[in-house]
Amino acid sequence: MSTEFTPFASFLGGMFIGLAALILMAAHGRIAGISGIVSGWLTQYDDKTRVNTAFLVGILLGLPLFASVTEQTPVIDIDSSLTAMLIAGLMVGYGTVHGSGCTSGHGVCGISRVSARSLIATATFLLSGTVMIFISRHLVGGT
Repeated sequence: MSTEFTPFASFLGGMFIGLAALILMAAHGRIAGISGIVSGWLTQYDDKTRVNTAFLVGILLGLPLFASVTEQTPVIDIDSSLTAMLIAGLMVGYGTVHGSGCTSGHGVCGISRVSARSLIATATFLLSGTVMIFISRHLVGGT
C-alpha cells in the first residue's frame, strides 16, 4: 500500500474540519463529535435532530462535492473483509460509548479547548492504533 504526500490537500481538509467544528460550536453550542451526533440522530427525535441531520448530510456530500470541483474521484482501496470492518466498527462504537467520545470530539474539539481528558483520550487513541497496526502487520502477518 502506498500513500501519496499531499500536504496542501491535507491542510485544506483539516481547515474544513476545523471550520465545520467551529461553526457547529458557534451556531449551536455543540461539539462536533461524530459518534455523539450519529448516536443522537439514531436514538432520539428532538430539537437537535435537524442539526444532526444537516451535519451528517454535509459529511456525506463531501466526496461528491470534491469530485465535482476537482473532476476526479479519489481511489479508495480497502483490503479488509466486510466481516472484519463490521467487527472493527462495533468495537469503535463500543469504545466511544465507554470512552465518552470519539477522535473527532476529543481530537478536534477537545484538544482545541485544552481539555486534559481529551488530551489523554487522543493520546490513547493514537497509541492503541499504533499498537494494533504493529501487531497486525508484524506479529500476525497481515498487510
